[in-house]
Amino acid sequence: MRIAVMGLSTAFTKLFDVEHPIALAPMGGSAGGALTGAVSRGGGLGLLGSGNGDQDWLARELPVLADECAGKPWGIGFQTWAIDDDAVARALEHNPTAVMLSFGDPSPFVERIRSAGTALIIQVTDLEEARRAVDLGADVIVAQGTEAGGHGARHGRSTLPFVPVVVDLAAPVPVLAAGGIADGRGVAAALALGAAGALLGTRFQATTEALVAAATAKAIVEGCGEDTERNRVLDIARGSRWPTQYTARTLGHPFLDEWRGREDELAAALHAQRAYQDALARGEIPALPQWASEAIDLINDLPSAADLVGTLAAQAEDALARAGSR
Repeated sequence: MRIAVMGLSTAFTKLFDVEHPIALAPMGGSAGGALTGAVSRGGGLGLLGSGNGDQDWLARELPVLADECAGKPWGIGFQTWAIDDDAVARALEHNPTAVMLSFGDPSPFVERIRSAGTALIIQVTDLEEARRAVDLGADVIVAQGTEAGGHGARHGRSTLPFVPVVVDLAAPVPVLAAGGIADGRGVAAALALGAAGALLGTRFQATTEALVAAATAKAIVEGCGEDTERNRVLDIARGSRWPTQYTARTLGHPFLDEWRGREDELAAALHAQRAYQDALARGEIPALPQWASEAIDLINDLPSAADLVGTLAAQAEDALARAGSR
């Protein structure tokens, strides 16, 4: 059941005409049409996790999104290093409200996005990327701290000190805080830091609409922040081409235990990479690493994402009200 809230009006909510200053991180593969639509239907901004722009995946998920979003604003996110101009062009054919670019140089795609009249969201992981996003004219900037699950800066900064610096640098461009936010108190903290809202990933992975294995959702609900760590080991082992400046925060994994601190050795050990694929084929390891943020201690259920948006907003309002009364 959705919780009625008065609404927290910010530059972000006004820009996209949404009820709540909450956005779905476009998690590659797991933020599919049902999850994206549910977040938008719940009053936030759903962002489809297109990753590298795989045509078959988009062909499957976009019709689902169209059915689920109920005419609400929605967007699509890409791993910038992994796409070409055609991927962006195909996405724009579906008239998204926004396109979000993360991890890499967004400049080759800015003109095409702008010419379509689509809002441009750029995620940044350090101040150099933040300055570039401002120079490129981003409509919204996402400041991601290293607490975030999944990929982020290898040598980044924590969300708490990073967000207000980006807010000051980018003003008046609205900034969303990301990384280690999993309840309404985190959303309230983002607003207190000067952000116009929060972008959440792992919290939305643990919902009924997320495209994740049941074992992954269970691991997130049962895990704690100490169970996560940033690494490149699993990218190397599975042959992923992620740029070296971006590591991934994941839950534990047998290959991580075996190869921790030996990244260069693993990259040259073809037998180890074959062993990873063999273990995958035998079902001994998950099909994908279990990406999770430091905030998983705060996740203890698997609600509908549409209901979750309202719950997060109500919690944020309550936290801000309590802080204001002290």
